[in-house]
Amino acid sequence: MPEVFKQTPLYRFLMYCNETDMDRTILDCGAGGDTPPLALFAQHGYITHGIDVDAQQIEVANTYGQQHRFYLNIQQGDMRQLAFESESIPFVYSYNSIFHMRKSEVSQSIEEMKRVLQPKGLMFVNFLTVNDFRCGEGPSLGDHQYEQFDDSLPVIHSYYRSDEADSMFSDMEILFKEDRVLERIFEGERIRQGFVDYILRKK
Repeated sequence: MPEVFKQTPLYRFLMYCNETDMDRTILDCGAGGDTPPLALFAQHGYITHGIDVDAQQIEVANTYGQQHRFYLNIQQGDMRQLAFESESIPFVYSYNSIFHMRKSEVSQSIEEMKRVLQPKGLMFVNFLTVNDFRCGEGPSLGDHQYEQFDDSLPVIHSYYRSDEADSMFSDMEILFKEDRVLERIFEGERIRQGFVDYILRKK
């Protein structure tokens, strides 16, 4: 049976992509990890490309692909400077990844994603919001940016107001936007997480 992936908002993005007549090629910015969502697109017939800065996470993701007979094609790369030609990719996304940097770098990465996207191409991106339970924890870098820890490693998390990121997409068409607050049990405790998701079309 096909695997059900935990990155559930990407099922909606897949639906939007499937409804277009564009070539089935997609780029994941931040593609590493043990259950890489690029496999969701691969099992629906997409040609997949992925980049990540962490070599170990790339190896884990590509190993998953090999075990499930998918060629995910995840390479080391930086979303702030994508090694792809302008207007070369029909679909591009970053799921739970782009907010792991300062907001100035987030803006730079968004511009790169827009650059490589074909006209009429679709983009998915999501951001942590100030409604998240971790907003305010750790050393502050200003403007709701904090140095926090993931798996005992220091990581920057940037948190956004629900409408804050809109200005980055003034040159795109917002097809879908959802400001989500969810509660779940994590390591025995109930936590509250805040996200805002976008699906956008390049004009």
